[in-house]
Amino acid sequence: MKVLLMVFLGGGLGSSLRYLISKYLNEASYSSSIAIPLGTFTVNFVGSLLLGLILGLALKNNSLSGNALLFLATGFCGGFTTFSAFAFENQELLKSGDYLHFAIYTLGTLILGFSAIFVGLYFSKLV
Repeated sequence: MKVLLMVFLGGGLGSSLRYLISKYLNEASYSSSIAIPLGTFTVNFVGSLLLGLILGLALKNNSLSGNALLFLATGFCGGFTTFSAFAFENQELLKSGDYLHFAIYTLGTLILGFSAIFVGLYFSKLV
């Protein structure tokens, strides 16, 4: 039961923060000339970086308990990042025929997401 509580609390915090960031940045990007959803892009990048740092630190010095990992990695990062919004927003870009921004958003998210994991893992080795 404690395991589920850790995931639940972390996920709630991550989801709430994602909502606030996405609401603010997506509205700003849609009201400007930026045609990609910056909020979702940002939370997926930052979440990937955080996950890399968290897992890297956990692997490096075994300093995080199982509950802390569940709270931070599974709960918070899982709730903070969002693949479903990413998929929906890409579908919207395709439906509107905006293939250039679809490609930029999709490739940028994938490349920066993977890179952020690696950067997080790398920085966790320096700590």
